[in-house]
Amino acid sequence: MIELEDFNKVDMRAGTVIDVKSNKKSRNPAYVVSIDFGEELGIKKSSAQITALYRPEDLIGKQVICCINLMPMHIGSVKSEVRILGTESEQGVVLLRPTEKVRNGDRVF
Repeated sequence: MIELEDFNKVDMRAGTVIDVKSNKKSRNPAYVVSIDFGEELGIKKSSAQITALYRPEDLIGKQVICCINLMPMHIGSVKSEVRILGTESEQGVVLLRPTEKVRNGDRVF
């Protein structure tokens, strides 16, 4: 178990996908996803293994939930700055998304 104080350190925000490309140098099939988190946070990139259920053209304009304060990591040749959240499900990774449109950068709590 973790304390609420520890959970509150995790900064999760909503953002809108603005670009999706194949991450050709990733060991596993993945996309490089550019996400707009609004004026304060800007645009961040993530390498995401979500190719089983999502096509690039279907992701553009969709809002996703991301953890934005993890240490960046390099996946292939991509600096992954945020982690897109999803469930590890039978059919593959299913993205967590707001059910209503929200402002880019809105905090999840």
